[in-house]
Amino acid sequence: MSTSAPTRNETQLAFTSSQAASYLGVSLATVRRWTNSGHLQGYRTPGGQRRFSRAQLDHFLSSLTGAKVPDSAAGQAPPELAA
Repeated sequence: MSTSAPTRNETQLAFTSSQAASYLGVSLATVRRWTNSGHLQGYRTPGGQRRFSRAQLDHFLSSLTGAKVPDSAAGQAPPELAA
């Protein structure tokens, strides 16, 4: 029985805006625009940088397609970042 190693996107706790843009397949400017308008939920580090959990990005993607969000991702709080 072989198991494959998880990819970086499966194990990553926090995505930067650039990483989120790549994950979503859009430009960095689009991620900023969606965040500023409230369409894409994320959080800010103490230094003011945007961060997104994989669950937040997956929830956003599913909201675009109307797909059901898995119970494990629903209501999940963003991870704390070390200062």
